[in-house]
Amino acid sequence: MDEPSPDDYQPRLRWYGHLWRYLLMLVISLLVWAPAIDEQVDEMPILFWIDIVVGLIAYVVVAYRRRWPVPIAVATIVMTPFSSLAAGPATLATVSLATRRRWWQVIAVGVLNLLGGWAYYWVQPMHDSDPWWLTATVSVAVCAAILAWGMFIGSRRELIWTLRQRAETAEAERDLRATQARSNERARIAREMHDVLAHRISQISMHAGALTYREDLSADEMRSSVTVIQAKAHEALRDLREVLGVLREAEGGGPLTGPQPTYRDLDALIDDAREAGTAIEYDDRLAPDAGELPDAVGRTVYRIVQEGITNATKHARAATVRITLSGSPADGVDVVLRNALGFGPTRTPGAGLGLVGLTERAELRGGWLTHGVEHTADATAPDAFVLHAWLPWAAEQEEIPS
Repeated sequence: MDEPSPDDYQPRLRWYGHLWRYLLMLVISLLVWAPAIDEQVDEMPILFWIDIVVGLIAYVVVAYRRRWPVPIAVATIVMTPFSSLAAGPATLATVSLATRRRWWQVIAVGVLNLLGGWAYYWVQPMHDSDPWWLTATVSVAVCAAILAWGMFIGSRRELIWTLRQRAETAEAERDLRATQARSNERARIAREMHDVLAHRISQISMHAGALTYREDLSADEMRSSVTVIQAKAHEALRDLREVLGVLREAEGGGPLTGPQPTYRDLDALIDDAREAGTAIEYDDRLAPDAGELPDAVGRTVYRIVQEGITNATKHARAATVRITLSGSPADGVDVVLRNALGFGPTRTPGAGLGLVGLTERAELRGGWLTHGVEHTADATAPDAFVLHAWLPWAAEQEEIPS
């Protein structure tokens, strides 16, 4: 935090703040004027009226001490040899300037105060019997006390201002972190909903779409297709409950269902997709002696394969999906999904966010993911859509919610 200027931490004065300051100035002025008023009236009546007029002027100009601290302090101090009443405004102006804690200003005004105090005894008709050294010592002590009090007030004001600024900054950072946490949580929920439901809903859409094109189905065949749709809908509801269970577990409650799917569930996922009518060739080349794939990495692999099958089902439902899984603890995990293009239209809508979410998953896990069309050299062979991801075997990043 940059060092604040005195104008930043000077408090705003209300009417009662001005009132008690003027009352205190009046008390100081009367205490200083009391020993000299009799001599002024008896010996120099003109000085009595000068004292009053100059003092009133000092009371007026001291109101501008914050706008012009140095000129007002100098002006009121210069008035003190000719006016005892100006002692109060001079004191307030000196304290106000000292709160700024500019050393050259404090030293200059302190010296000027001492000179003004000595000049006061020379101008005023006072018969002081005290030795000069005692008067000088008292003047120095009083001047030092005034300046020290002003610097203490300034330091306290700056400390309060700094603490308030730090508190406001901390609150702003807390609100920003809360906003970012909410955004991250929303993105996590959206990613989970997409990953879990898109696969099931695309299968339901595929079977329902087939019924709209087939007009030669018997009642038993229609009943069989509807049964498949019903089963997929139930599976979608089950997966949705699993996602909600994870969210509830993150909030401190217990999970509603079993654990999230990992690498061990890939075979079941592929078998389920094959039963739904998707042609899949699965080649698992993970090193057999490498040990079990960590669940954190296996969960990401599962989601990548699931999204790849979902996309192929939606956009190339008649194409064969070739899935290759390879790697080792030293080389990481390599996932490749490939399917030919141009195998029929689809009516299943898509938001285009599935691959974005997968890319985020892979990057959070310390890997990468690419996707795109691969053109073949053979003019008779169709182009292919390739989804390629790489993940470290044991991710160094903190576990992210699934």
